[in-house]
Order: sequence, then C-alpha cells, then structure tokens
Amino acid sequence: MNLKRLLNDRIAAALEASLGEAAPAVVQSAARPEFGDYQANGVMGAAKRLKRNPREVAADVVARADLAGIAARCEIAGPGFLNVTLDDGFLATSLATSAPVEAAPEPETVVVDYSCPNLAKEMHVGHLRSTIIGDAMARVLEALGHTVIRQNHVGDWGTQFGMLLTFLDETGADSELLSDLETFYREAKKRFDADVDFADRSRRAVVGLQRGDPEIRRRWQRFIDISLSHCQEIYDRLGTTLRPEHVMAESAYNDDLDAVIADLDAAGLLEESQGARCVFLDEFKGKDGETLPLIVQKSDGGYLYATTDLAAVRYRARRLEADRVMYFTDARQALHFRQVFAVAGRAGFARDGMSLEHHPFGAMLGTDGKPFKTRAGEVVKLIQLLDEAEERALAEVTRRNPELPEAERREIARVIGIGAVKYADLSKNRTSDYVFDWDQMLSFDGNTAPYLLYAYSRIRSVFRRGEVDEDALTGDVLLAAPEEHTLAVTLLRLQETLESVAADGFPHLLCGYLYELAVQFMRFYEACPILTAEGDVRASRLLLCRRTAETLKTGLNLLGIETVERM
Repeated sequence: MNLKRLLNDRIAAALEASLGEAAPAVVQSAARPEFGDYQANGVMGAAKRLKRNPREVAADVVARADLAGIAARCEIAGPGFLNVTLDDGFLATSLATSAPVEAAPEPETVVVDYSCPNLAKEMHVGHLRSTIIGDAMARVLEALGHTVIRQNHVGDWGTQFGMLLTFLDETGADSELLSDLETFYREAKKRFDADVDFADRSRRAVVGLQRGDPEIRRRWQRFIDISLSHCQEIYDRLGTTLRPEHVMAESAYNDDLDAVIADLDAAGLLEESQGARCVFLDEFKGKDGETLPLIVQKSDGGYLYATTDLAAVRYRARRLEADRVMYFTDARQALHFRQVFAVAGRAGFARDGMSLEHHPFGAMLGTDGKPFKTRAGEVVKLIQLLDEAEERALAEVTRRNPELPEAERREIARVIGIGAVKYADLSKNRTSDYVFDWDQMLSFDGNTAPYLLYAYSRIRSVFRRGEVDEDALTGDVLLAAPEEHTLAVTLLRLQETLESVAADGFPHLLCGYLYELAVQFMRFYEACPILTAEGDVRASRLLLCRRTAETLKTGLNLLGIETVERM
C-alpha cells in the first residue's frame, strides 16, 4: 500500500479532468497535523500556468476526485492547496489486509557495486560508507522484489601489487599476516617514490601480472586470499550480506581489456597522447578549457581503472543483463564515473535503456571537522572502530542494566554498538560529510540506533508483561484517539518510503521514517493505555503494537541492523 501513489493517481486524474490536460498532483506528507495526513500542492501551479483561478480549480478537483472510502476529508487551504485526512476505516482495513512491504509492479535486475576495498591493506573507516550504504540499498531493492546482483569490485590489480612483489623479491620478507603485508607495502611505496629503478621494475611486474606470468600470479593470489579473508571477517562483523561469491575483482576483467581497447579503436574513439591511449569527449573540459582525457592504456601497455570499469559495464550489460547499475563510491570519483559512463554509451558497451548511476557519498569527519583519524594522526582501522563501539556500548548497557547476565549484556552491546555505527552513517544524507561522534551515536535520545532499538524492546516488553499470545490476537483495529490515527498513517507509509529509497539511493529516508514511527509510537504509548484497556480496545492497541514492532524490525533489518528483545 503506497498511500502517496494512491492519492497522487486519484488527484492527478481529477486535475486532468478539470484542466483538460495532465498535470502533477504533487502529493506529499502533511507538514503539520492540522494540515491533515497528506497535502496536494500541484493545483496552484497548474492553474496559474493556464491562467485559471487556483481555488476554483481546487474546488472542481475536490468534487471530481475519487476519494470515497479513502479520505475522510479533502479540504482547500490557502490559494489552492488540498489537505487530505484519511478515513479511519480505510486505514484499519489497509493495516489488516496489506503486507508491510509489497513487490514493485515492474521488477528490474539491479547491479549494486559497493564496498570495493583495495587489497593487501586492512579495511579502514574510509571503506565503511560504501559498504553499509550499498548493503542497505541491496536489501531494500530485494525487499521490493527486484533481482539484485551484488558486485564487490575489489582493487586487486595495479601498481601497488607490482611494488609489493618487487619489494618482497629484493628483501626476502614474507608473512601470512595482512598487517605485515601492509607494512611491507608502505616500505615499498617509499622505495617507489625515491628510486627510479625500483619504480621501473615495479611497473614491469604489473605488466607481467596483467600478461599472466605464472610465478607472479601465484604469489599475487596468495596476497589476495589473505586480504579477502580479512574483508569477509569485517563484512560478517558488520552484518552485511556481502559474501565471497560477490567478489568481482578488477582482475576478473583482465582477459577482456585488449578487446575493450580494440572496440574503442573500432568505434573511432581512441587517440594517442604522450604515448598513452585515451578517449577525448568534448563535454569534459578542465578549467583551462582543454578537453580532459579518459586514459585507458598507459604508454608501457598497462591498463587503468577506467579500462577495467569499461569492461565491467560491458559485462554487466551483456552477461548480467542489468537494467540498472548503482555505484556507491566516494564523491571524489564523480568525474571518473561521468567519463566512464559517457564513453561506455558512445562505444555501445551499455545496453539501450540501461541506467548507469553514480551515487556519491561525502567524508567521515572527526569532531574537529577534519578527516576522522586516530590521535596519532593515522587512519582508523575498521576493526578497531567496531571493537571500540562494542566496548562503549557494553559500558552503557552495564550502567543501565547491571543485573543482566554478562553474556546477555555483551550480546546487547554488540547489537547496539555495531548498529549505532551503521545508523549514525545511514541516517545522514549520503552526499554530505558527517561528523563521527561517539556520544551522539550511542545516545538513547534522538534519531539514533539505541533510541530505535529501545522503542522496539519497549514494545516487546508490553507483550511479556501482559503475557500476550501475539499469534492469538484477532479483531479489528479501532482508531478512536488521534494518536492511534497518526500511528496508523505512519505505519502505512513504509511502502512509499522504501520506493523513494530505491529510486534515489538515499537510505537516510528510511532512517527518518523509522525515527518518526518510533516517536509516534511513544506518543501513542503515553496517551493510550494498552494492557489496562479492555476488550476490543485492548486487542486493537495490541495489534497496533505488533504491527509497529514488525515494521521497526523490518526497517532496521533493511538497514542491516539487528534488534534485541530487551535492553
């Protein structure tokens, strides 16, 4: 049940009948309770465009709109806005008969490209946003019935591996520990920057890797296996749905790179510049007015990220038959993806009608407003961040509930700690930078994971205290109090929220919805006695509690956040 779409369709049909041409109804949730449940703001703009009196058009739309049995009232406000208050009987029936989440009428095959860490290094906080935003989007899309193909385009190719292999050859150093490999890599990078001969040999090693040298490939694969094992440990700790089978690394496209170059050449898109092979498109110009190149092959024959990304587009179009590809990466890659998508279109790598979408995100900042780092100025390892989150959550759970067994306190702390880190990120508009603040994210007040988890556990406690058999609950939902009406409307807004999240790639819309639901439940809880009510009223309020708990759990699960029965 998408309430917004239902009202949009009905009011838009009435508006077209009134004006003689199609016009958008522009339905949105009401800004304040006195404006009803929804507002339709399209009448005024359409009437003015046609030089009609907006209030007269609004009156005609109200008369024509097929809202019987849906709206209790549809009133004209101001110069021509429509305020819609939904009918209590309609709300009650909808809650009883509609699923919390319904499948999209036209499901698509959607590739979600996310996480994508560079290997041979431990995952750090810079990998958090892509991983959890992309995972939430994959979950939401699947819930709406789309076929989702997760793609973890890990960086397992390129100069960094040439440097590492060359350094280990020279020094004889070796280790099975990823932390040691990262130390070796840092030393190799110093040599690469300072020693021209070492840099040349590193580049030759990369070419050998790309050309399939057996010994180089064998040693390289060992580094990859160690790195991917670490990544999976982090994914499991975060509770993401990424699995080893979702890894589609840069190296997976290696055999297609020669063909990518050949096809770009056949399409007349390749030009040589300072020995490198590039694509120049007029729509991409620098500040000096010069056309910016997309370099696809270096002068030494090596390939670049752009080449691999073009091969990935072609694979996703032809093999995966994707209708839509969503890339969740740092905003600094925006130009790169605009160029790749444009070149893929010109070269025919993307199918007609295939949507290539870059969904950028901002940076994680410390409370000082600078990139989030340790006190020593180092990048924070992701596993260290998660450890600290659980430790801080355990201290808070112990302070609040010292009587709980330690094992239970630790499990609650795990859910709260990991959930708080994820929710603090997901609840912000992804296009913005955000401040990582332990005190704020672990607070039990405001739009935080602990607040939502507490709201859920509070509902669960109602059923425990009342010794209520949820499966035996029957009867109709009665919406006598205004708090009951508002809670019912909020519960039925889940579908429209998820469809907006899926369309725009903004998980914070779901977070905002869940917070509003928790707030409305708390108002209902304070105003409407539940266990002390009698008969049909008690049963009705318990039904509202059950639906609220189900919706909170569903929504949090779509964000990749677990729930606990008590806190």
